[in-house]
Amino acid sequence: MDLRKLKTLIDLVQDSGIAELEIKEGEETVRIIRVQQGGAGPAAAPVAHTVALQPAAPFAAAPQAAAAVPAEAPAAPAGHQVKSPMVGTFYRSSSPGGTPFVEVGQTVKEGDPLCIIEAMKLLNEIDADRSGVIKAVLVDNGDPVEFGEPLFIIE
Repeated sequence: MDLRKLKTLIDLVQDSGIAELEIKEGEETVRIIRVQQGGAGPAAAPVAHTVALQPAAPFAAAPQAAAAVPAEAPAAPAGHQVKSPMVGTFYRSSSPGGTPFVEVGQTVKEGDPLCIIEAMKLLNEIDADRSGVIKAVLVDNGDPVEFGEPLFIIE
């Protein structure tokens, strides 16, 4: 990686206020860490930058997830929440490009299929746990979901 790219990356970290940036390009890895003076707020100037160039290991460990910045989520409509019973990938239909199991405004009965969650290569059909009208679909097709995450609002 050339020095102009490194300078650009350091400036990006410095201007954006992020604490750490790691970039892998081919077999090179660059990690830039923004160190702040003890207890100073995010507006403090960085004290040091650490840049390490190292060849990538043949079997690299799983990448670390970046610390999520909490954002205010829009308020979900009132009603009964159907929550994910597992961690996995949310699908609205049984096949790519297929018709979704349910749409907003559709009436469902208890036991009707609402979606599929793929977990460890197994497709798990998620059924309505009560009858009512679908008021909202809270997850986009193909998005990862967590255990207990609201998927639908039924009223």
